[in-house]
Amino acid sequence: MKLDVLAFAAHPDDVELNCSGTLLVEKKNGKKTGIIDLTCGELGSRGTAESRKEEAAASTEILKLDVRENLNMPDAFFEHNKENVIKIIEKIRQYQPDIIFCNAPEDRHPDHGKGAKLVEDACFLSGLIKIETTLNGAPQTAWRPKYVFNYIQDRHLEPDFLIDISNVIDEKLASIQAYKTQFFNPNIQGPETYISKPTFLENLINNNRLLGKRIGVQFAEGFISTKKIGFRNLDALIKENT
Repeated sequence: MKLDVLAFAAHPDDVELNCSGTLLVEKKNGKKTGIIDLTCGELGSRGTAESRKEEAAASTEILKLDVRENLNMPDAFFEHNKENVIKIIEKIRQYQPDIIFCNAPEDRHPDHGKGAKLVEDACFLSGLIKIETTLNGAPQTAWRPKYVFNYIQDRHLEPDFLIDISNVIDEKLASIQAYKTQFFNPNIQGPETYISKPTFLENLINNNRLLGKRIGVQFAEGFISTKKIGFRNLDALIKENT
């Protein structure tokens, strides 16, 4: 299956928090979408690797993803090495996405920046024909995505462009709340963490609201691009209400 958009995440819920709105928008536009989590997030203070898998499956249904996989790298301890780069190259070549999203280039959690660099390098190397990989014993074809974008996470980073997610904000929030052990839920026992505080999701949605305000819409998500972005015509621009 060829995907149009593939999002990578250091942990399950990274994509839901930061670019699930954009995946929902693209899905409604008829695109094929997917997520690949690098780890199971097994070192999180709340929940377990098993509960995170169940929660990711529930979120997958909400997001109507065509593909979701987990590479089972060790949470917090995965390395930027040949083995892990090859794992990601194999997935890029398998699904041949035109656009890839990955973690923020720097953030509060060290796995985020580390995961971003791992995916960014794999995206380039995936296009080199002398790097050989196989799928079910058959050689894979080299493939390099057209664009690699970083989504913005906990730290404020200035976005290069914004995507209007106003029509899917409720579904985005539902996909996040599928992670019942991770975020505020009075029915779930566990230590209070930075993301389980009652105000965390409220602040997240308010940030989407602030980003939306910058382009004249209700809610938006922001992305970073090291590559210049072109438009086929000016109709692609959002027309701010006056």
